[in-house]
Amino acid sequence: VNSILEPDTGIVAGLGNYGLRGTRHSVGMAVLDRLAGRLAVADRWRADGRCCGDVAVATAHGVELVLLKPRRLMNLNGLSVASAAKMYNLSPEDIYLVHDDLDKALGKGGEGGENSNEMTRLRVGIGRPEGETTVTCYVLGPFSSREQEMLQQVLAQAATCLLEHILRRRAPRGEPGDRG
Repeated sequence: VNSILEPDTGIVAGLGNYGLRGTRHSVGMAVLDRLAGRLAVADRWRADGRCCGDVAVATAHGVELVLLKPRRLMNLNGLSVASAAKMYNLSPEDIYLVHDDLDKALGKGGEGGENSNEMTRLRVGIGRPEGETTVTCYVLGPFSSREQEMLQQVLAQAATCLLEHILRRRAPRGEPGDRG
């Protein structure tokens, strides 16, 4: 398999703790699962030892997307992203990261990293712990039943926002330089 893809290629990495699915810290991976479903590749995830992650490749409007769920702990996800970028010969501006954000309430989020030498991030709000709960216990814990009610809508909105952002930036349109 040739590891060098066409120029309109991007990596979308859902960050989290691979073994702790369903936790707040792994919401980035949940968004990627939703995105994979939307792009009809939910059944195409495969383990790739070269980047220590699960990978599915999708195409949307002429843009090839390498979906990546690192099989490492959150603090080491960057190693998987860097390995995948090297495998596919991509630079930081070709990388989209999806991860949790303590400083935004569940359902709130934002994009960042628009500089050409920086990865674009989609931050999915998870809120802050209340009371005596430590941040570590909070992010490694599951969503509450009240949060679960909102979560499916949040994941769907995040996947839509992410895909629209990527296509606005990367999808081929009319004349060169025309981004629609």
